[in-house]
Amino acid sequence: QLVESGGGLVQPGGSLRLSCAASGIMFSANAVGWYRQAPGAQRELVAAMRRGGPPDYADFISDFVKGRFTISRDNAKNTVYLQMNNLKPEDTALYFCTADLNVARVITGTPTYWGQGTQVTVSS
Repeated sequence: QLVESGGGLVQPGGSLRLSCAASGIMFSANAVGWYRQAPGAQRELVAAMRRGGPPDYADFISDFVKGRFTISRDNAKNTVYLQMNNLKPEDTALYFCTADLNVARVITGTPTYWGQGTQVTVSS
């Protein structure tokens, strides 16, 4: 089970940190990622990282968020984070965390595990 938290309403230029707590899986053995889906749009990959790598190394970061968002993980806490800085109105979306033993499945949108999502709204 994956449970996201940390979403909310923030003004443009602000920051949020999303958390995703995992239970019932061997978290450290899984690649993890964050997706988002804006109203009327397709779900898109935001960031992904493999298992076993450095805790803040991303295998993928979307060009739309590069330089503003950072993915990281804490295996001791079974948690993956998405630090979001300099938020823009176009970042408004429902954000989902994902996990799978294979990072390729996370990147291609077919991971085994999905959270329920946390809403991020960027508005003045």
